[in-house]
Amino acid sequence: MNDDKNMPDIEMLFELADLFKVFGDSTRLRIMVMISDSEMAVNDIAESLRMEQSTISHQLRVLRQNKLVRVRREGKQMYYSLDDDHVKKIIEMGMDHILE
Repeated sequence: MNDDKNMPDIEMLFELADLFKVFGDSTRLRIMVMISDSEMAVNDIAESLRMEQSTISHQLRVLRQNKLVRVRREGKQMYYSLDDDHVKKIIEMGMDHILE
């Protein structure tokens, strides 16, 4: 039997479900893994993944809106990195889980 006092607020559960939906896209996951150790420019990400820059830019916008990546501008160039260590831990925990 569930103990209701341990159940998070329904709004929080909806937000968590939305967060997991963002992680549910393989292109976004590939981008996050690529930038997990060092920041990268959009064109470098696109080249490494052999994808169009516009596609990568769109996915990065989704990731920024969900506070999973941050951007740093240097002149005209934009550099992306994971927003914080929590994001990297979520990816690592997911990988650990599927490797069990």
